[in-house]
Formats: sequence, structure tokens, C-alpha cells
Amino acid sequence: MTHAERLAQSFLAHRTALTTLLSEIPEESATHAPWDGAMTFISLGDHLDASSRGILAALGGQAPSRDVVPSQTLQEARMRLQDSGQQVTAALTALSDEDFARVVPAFGGRQMPVSQLAELLTAHEAHHKGQMWLMARQVGVKPPFFMSM
Repeated sequence: MTHAERLAQSFLAHRTALTTLLSEIPEESATHAPWDGAMTFISLGDHLDASSRGILAALGGQAPSRDVVPSQTLQEARMRLQDSGQQVTAALTALSDEDFARVVPAFGGRQMPVSQLAELLTAHEAHHKGQMWLMARQVGVKPPFFMSM
């Protein structure tokens, strides 16, 4: 298995866990936030979707789209996550060893190696997965067991 395939597999494990969890959250809990001003299940889903699409754009040397319309339902957020998850997995799998060494503009023009952006995708996903796991417990949902790899 190539380095790119391992990264894609790790990312997909986290994304699949998230979309599975969101399918178990009742729609009436979709706007639950752990404190005032915190992201809800819907906004966290949209955040992960938009950030992964933004990193994908950066991997291709493009600026991320700023025209993001918020999801209206938890189902819509989950579908967006599934769609962007497939796109990220395909893009990561397609990276060559030479691609990992490329430096691209990201985050306001800061130059970053593709390898660092690719690793960031999974780290960011895992961070917010933990956040959603705790939020799920707050609304009475026991998250499913998933292996990270």
C-alpha cells in the first residue's frame, strides 16, 4: 500500500465514523451546541465539508470557494460530508510521491507542502470527530465503535 493510499484510508475511516454517527443523531438534536456560540452538529458537518474542500482546492493550487450555503438539515450536512469524503479519498489516493514534495499556497497564501496539507486533513477530521462523539453523548446517543485505521 502506498503512502497516499494509507492517508486516504485513514481519512476515510474518520469520515465514515462521522457520517455514521450523524445518521444516528435525531433531527431534533441537529442544532445542539455544547455551549453558547459553539458549533452545532449541522455547523460542524458543514465546517468539515468546507474545510476538506478548501484543502482539496489548495492541493490543486486553487483558492477555496467562499460561497458556502449552510445545510438546513442534519441529513443535508451528512450527505455533503459523504460527497466531500469521496472526493478527498480519491484525491489523496491519486497523489504521487512527487506530489507530496510540492509546495502550494494555502491558508491566506502561506506556502505549505502537499504532504503537510494531506496530513492536516486527517488530523482535523479526528479532532472534530472527538468533539462530535462528546456532543452525541450529551444528547443521549452512544457513538458507534470504529477503528481509526
